[in-house]
Amino acid sequence: MTTLFPVLRAANFLTRPAYNIFDLFLEDFETKEKWEPKIDIAETEKEITVKAELPGVDKENIHVALTDGLLTIKGEKKHEKEDKKENYHLIERHYGTFTRTLRVPQEVEVEKIDAAYKDGVLKLTLPKGETVKTKKIEIKS
Repeated sequence: MTTLFPVLRAANFLTRPAYNIFDLFLEDFETKEKWEPKIDIAETEKEITVKAELPGVDKENIHVALTDGLLTIKGEKKHEKEDKKENYHLIERHYGTFTRTLRVPQEVEVEKIDAAYKDGVLKLTLPKGETVKTKKIEIKS
């Protein structure tokens, strides 16, 4: 049964204020990092493809923009309603807002950018071009 309990990090344990043992147990599970979606970037002669993993994020909560060679993907993953009858002991899924900004390595044709969102993956196709403008990109299902 002791294998379910996390190993306390020694450095943090010495600097923590005095809590009861249950508070220390839960504190060790807290995520200290900012949530950012994982992305893949691929390039061919004609286009750049960006795929972002956004599981559980509604399409309406995703915003994509390209400005001055910077592609910005931002949005929010909302926390589901908590069931007051359940006693959670561990929550590892990330919730909240996120932003990823990527420099596009070449200029793209802004008017021909395609965005699709399916099965929790946002796929952006950026055709290579000559000039970069600012355009709000609509996401299709």
